[in-house]
Amino acid sequence: MTYVFDFSGFGIYAGMLARGVAVTLWLTAVSTVLGGFVGIAGASIGVAGPRWARTLIATYVELIRNTPFLVQLFFVFFGLPGLGIHINEMQAAILAMTVNLGAYATEIVRAGIDSIPRGQVQAAQALGLQGRQVFRHVVLPQALANVFPALLSQVLIVMLGSAVVSQISVPDLTSAADFIQSRNFRSFESYLIVTATYLFLSIVLRQLLNRLGRGLFAGRSARTPVVRSNWRNGWTWFASRRSQTLATERPQ
Repeated sequence: MTYVFDFSGFGIYAGMLARGVAVTLWLTAVSTVLGGFVGIAGASIGVAGPRWARTLIATYVELIRNTPFLVQLFFVFFGLPGLGIHINEMQAAILAMTVNLGAYATEIVRAGIDSIPRGQVQAAQALGLQGRQVFRHVVLPQALANVFPALLSQVLIVMLGSAVVSQISVPDLTSAADFIQSRNFRSFESYLIVTATYLFLSIVLRQLLNRLGRGLFAGRSARTPVVRSNWRNGWTWFASRRSQTLATERPQ
């Protein structure tokens, strides 16, 4: 059987697809900003907060990372009204995406904070900076610079995962594709267009955020050349000692 592609009837849906793209980008932008704040706050509490707060953050992270995003979305949209909290579909999508991104961002930023050499914190304290000043001006900028690629990848994952918000009637890009194929019965072409659109958005967004990251974090990555030099020197010493041992053990 030969399949005949037919894109002739998609022109009338260009406006709907454009609105779907706008909604997808809007959801991604808002959840990225809010989720970023959640991640920074959660990471700082997880590193330096009281024990009960660290336990609470760890529970939140594990709960979100080990449950499907679709279930989280349904819990927010269908579950919260049972507690008397009524929100519309857009608010539910933003809340679910923010909570999801915040959990992953918490662990990513925490890893960045742990990567900062202790000596830099001690040097900042020696200059008279207080705890919050050290975190804000020394630790956090370098931590974000170190983990920015991981945060960028997570933002793209959240954007692509936002396709499921169409299940609660959010008029995003996937919802537009569902509507179009239900009208013209060209499912292959409809989802092919949406797939190409998501691919284009991912590539463009990655390039834009990479440029933004290079501008924001230029020269802020923590460098540890002494450690790498010591590691190389240690490996050279080990290799030379190993060669001497093998020469000694070789039978005459």
